[in-house]
Amino acid sequence: MFTMILTWVGAVLGLALLIAMAAGTFVVDFDDKLQERRRKAKSVEPAGPLP
Repeated sequence: MFTMILTWVGAVLGLALLIAMAAGTFVVDFDDKLQERRRKAKSVEPAGPLP
């Protein structure tokens, strides 16, 4: 009985770890896209008034 409980606890923790790892890659990709948009927006704006 105790081994069955530990097996299920391990399975649930393993699935939680896999989901966290997948979510982490999504967050990193999303953050990279936001940073790229910010970088493009900065480079388009002029540095100052033209003479």
